[in-house]
Amino acid sequence: MLQTGGDIGNSEGLTERQQAVLDAALRLLVEEGDNLTMTAVARRASCSKETLYKWFGDRDGLLTATVQWQASKVRVAPVDRKGLDLASLKASLERFASDWLRVISSDTSIALNRVAVGHAGSGKDDLGAIVLQNGRFALARRLKPVLEAGREAGLLDFEDAETAFRTFFGLVARDVQIRLLLGDRLQLTEATIGGDAARATQQFLALHGSGEQTTGRKAPGAG
Repeated sequence: MLQTGGDIGNSEGLTERQQAVLDAALRLLVEEGDNLTMTAVARRASCSKETLYKWFGDRDGLLTATVQWQASKVRVAPVDRKGLDLASLKASLERFASDWLRVISSDTSIALNRVAVGHAGSGKDDLGAIVLQNGRFALARRLKPVLEAGREAGLLDFEDAETAFRTFFGLVARDVQIRLLLGDRLQLTEATIGGDAARATQQFLALHGSGEQTTGRKAPGAG
C-alpha cells in the first residue's frame, strides 16, 4: 500500500511538464482504476505516446514515476545530527506524520492503492511491488536516519531502527488507511491531521523517549 515517500531524488528531477503528466495519470487512476493506458494518459495530458515512452519507458515505468511523484509529497524535515534537540526531532516527526496522513487520505492514493492490492499476486504488472518499494520501504529509508539521529543525540532509545519505524508508522496510521480503502468516508480535516500527527509523535516518544529529555520525567532508577 502506498504509504508514500518514494525515491525523492527521482521526483525532484521532474520538470513541470512531467509533473503535469503524472498528475494526469493520477487523475485517470481515480476515474478508471486498472484501465490506465499510455494512450489514455497521452490523451489526457495532451502529449504524444512517444514522449511518454521517452520519459518513463513503459507502463510500469510510468506507474513507478507516478507512485514516486505522489509519495514525494511526504516530506522528512532535515535535522542537524550534531545539534539535534527535542523540539527539532518532534517537528520532523510531526511533519512526516501529517504529510503522510494527507497523502493516504487523498482520492489519488486511495485509487492507486486499490489497484495495487488488486494486482498483488495476480500475475499482472508489478504495481504492488512498485508501490511497496517506492512507498512504504522508501519512507523507511528516509525516516530511519532521523530516528537514528535522535538516538545518537540521547533523545530516543531503541535497539532496531526498523522496529522503531514500524512502531511510529503504526501509531500514525492506526486503522485509517484500511478504512479508506474499504470505502469509509472518513473525513480528515487539517485540524484532525495535525492533532493525530502530534498525538502519534507524543505516543512514540513515550515509548522510545530517553528519560526526562523527551517525557519530562526522570528515567527509571534516576536519582
